[in-house]
Amino acid sequence: MPRFPRLAGIATTAVALAALAAAPTAADVPTLTDPGVVERFDFAAGQTPESIALEPDGSANVTFAFARQIARLAPHQEPRILAELPAVTNPDAPVTGAPVATGIARAQDGTLYVNYATGTKLTGVWRVNPQTHTARQIACLPPTGFPNGLALDEHHGVLYSADSVLGTVWRAPTKVGSRGCAKPTAWATGTKLQPPTAPAEALGANGVKVRHGAVWVANIDKGLLLRIPVGKNGTAGPIETRATGLRGIDDFEFTGRGHTVLAALIHSSEVAAVRPNGTHEIVLTARDGLSNPTSVAIHGKTVYIPSAAFFTMKNPNLLLATLNKHHG
Repeated sequence: MPRFPRLAGIATTAVALAALAAAPTAADVPTLTDPGVVERFDFAAGQTPESIALEPDGSANVTFAFARQIARLAPHQEPRILAELPAVTNPDAPVTGAPVATGIARAQDGTLYVNYATGTKLTGVWRVNPQTHTARQIACLPPTGFPNGLALDEHHGVLYSADSVLGTVWRAPTKVGSRGCAKPTAWATGTKLQPPTAPAEALGANGVKVRHGAVWVANIDKGLLLRIPVGKNGTAGPIETRATGLRGIDDFEFTGRGHTVLAALIHSSEVAAVRPNGTHEIVLTARDGLSNPTSVAIHGKTVYIPSAAFFTMKNPNLLLATLNKHHG
């Protein structure tokens, strides 16, 4: 299996974004350079990387969706399986029919939180102990839903789970009793989070991030990037539309302190750079090695993009590129 290159040694051939339509300047647009696949996975074994959370050293924790596994990918090492979520008797997960591990988030102490969609009482958020790597369900979500993206607000001790079928952002505490399974709050709902009315298996709220006092959410089949302010009492404010026309937007990541976003477009096997004004440019495509990309993570100048190959059924992988920040 291919290894990670030295993260600091990615080459510098530029793939430049087009300028902003209004008042373009070089300082407004980032560039990605030298994209390349560094890990390839086994689709038949369920190694379909759905979500990613990084370690401080740049190692990557990913969910292998259909294998129900959490794996760690480190430079110059084979993937290491940290934990496997329990098998499910008579699973009936919406969309997939099979149980799948979806979103992942990491706390500063190394604790991992993972969404698990099963169609049973095991649907919810699971916590993986950083020492023992044992997994325990801490939040019980509706079995009729499909928890997808997951974000952690460690300062307030809460998790946000985006439900792609029920069109809901759930909010759950990270701290529960030794035997408890918290029932999350339906924190945000509304038509902007819901799937389109057709087709029958359309999906809504997907990727989610906490950013500057707000929760940002992608609606995959409506192609929306949304921002939901968090009130002083923790309640959700009015849902704002920040970008449109991003059909297939799965998960995303901010490129710096501002609101420029790199978004994985799963259906078209592309990555888009979304500017704060809502316009976007395609910066990576299938020609670079993407195969239904699902999420984005950034460590320093290195961009990580897992591809799950859910639709192509070929070449699930992890691609790295270098981010050159020429914007504020």
